[in-house]
Amino acid sequence: MAMQFDASKFKELVLYVAEKSADDPSFGATKLNKTLFFSDFYAYGELGKPMTGATYQKLDRGPAPRELPSIQQQLQEEGAAAVFERSHFNYLQKRLLPLRPADLSQFSPQEVALVDEVIEALKYHTALEVSRVSHAKVLGWQLAGEREEIPYQSVFLSSEPPTPTDIKRGRELAKEHGWL
Repeated sequence: MAMQFDASKFKELVLYVAEKSADDPSFGATKLNKTLFFSDFYAYGELGKPMTGATYQKLDRGPAPRELPSIQQQLQEEGAAAVFERSHFNYLQKRLLPLRPADLSQFSPQEVALVDEVIEALKYHTALEVSRVSHAKVLGWQLAGEREEIPYQSVFLSSEPPTPTDIKRGRELAKEHGWL
């Protein structure tokens, strides 16, 4: 099921994540990609719809939004952001620098709180650690082929065994819907 992409909201989310991550020395392209991914997917799981509807694809270093390169280019052309590169622990870090504050008027308080939680959770981790988490915990990324779209619905997949409560609820649903 394709989601409706909201380019305007995505731009503001990109700026907001960069703004809130300004004091994170390991914030660069990889952490930006993962923060956008987790924010959109957790919004889908918790709020019933993604924040931006961006299309996330499987890349070597984890999930990444297909729309990000063109949106970053637009932000630079508008004078809203700049991208600079620097050496960071033997890696080339591509860092987005917001040149204006993000406009959060398109976001609900729940969405902003969710993004803040994701940023905080990733803040003290390196880009490599964040990539490893996305590889280990995101079953949608694991199941997708290289450059394939990761369905939003995959946020509900888990590699954890079901709890007794899960099994009980599953049986109730099966009975209720005649699936048995």
